[in-house]
Amino acid sequence: MTANRGDGPGGSETFERRLLLAVDAKGYGRADTVTQRQYQEGIARLLDRAAAIARLDRDGWLTQEGGDSVFAVLPATAYEPALIDTFMRALDAGLREFNQNRIPQARLRLRAAVHFGPAAPGAGGFVGSAPVETGRILDSAPLRAALDEAPDACLAVAVSAAVFRDVVKEAHTTLRPEEFRQVAVTEKEYRGQAWIWTPGTTARDPQAPPDPAPAPPLDLGPDRTPPGDTPAQQPRSSFVQNVSGGTGIQAENATVTITQTPGIAGDRP
Repeated sequence: MTANRGDGPGGSETFERRLLLAVDAKGYGRADTVTQRQYQEGIARLLDRAAAIARLDRDGWLTQEGGDSVFAVLPATAYEPALIDTFMRALDAGLREFNQNRIPQARLRLRAAVHFGPAAPGAGGFVGSAPVETGRILDSAPLRAALDEAPDACLAVAVSAAVFRDVVKEAHTTLRPEEFRQVAVTEKEYRGQAWIWTPGTTARDPQAPPDPAPAPPLDLGPDRTPPGDTPAQQPRSSFVQNVSGGTGIQAENATVTITQTPGIAGDRP
């Protein structure tokens, strides 16, 4: 991270590249007032706890909050691998604990976006291309879909292409690159790439064809035989005449004889 102070085209101001974090709760607008209050309190508490575990100075964060969302510019000393790895793992664990024994409709589930770039405070929030890019990644359809596709997941994390390349791909974390999936981000005027990690799930290549649907069972009807099956062989039978004048039906393994003794004129009773 670098900071260059002095006069320049933008005036006598501070130009700093910072680590940026944005989080947002899924389904906040559909929740009732009690649940919304619980979400707000829970997000603040979980961020504090995860930051303490990752040794990221929470008191030094510059934040912009809006109900269920938090945008933060971390101190210049913030360690990027700690935010992507230790912090996110702790946040996921805290969310699972928070949601323990809660009904599905009241579970707190978060989206998070991480980026690194220039940011400066403005009259209505942070300004610069990096805060805009972070916000677009956070609001992107692929990141929203990541939680929809994994109903048991509590957290979905998207990192910018630069963060993935410099931190994850270079093996500065315990996360393997194949745990992430690359997605295209198209939000408003922004066009870019991001990499999504959903703890507890297996990443799937968005370019891969969908899994084939199972074939429906064959409707054979009552008298049809499935292709490739051979009808059961019926035992061969033949007619034989027994010595008593009756008719017998002889199968391969057995003989059944039906004896008929017709009356003959002159026979004695």
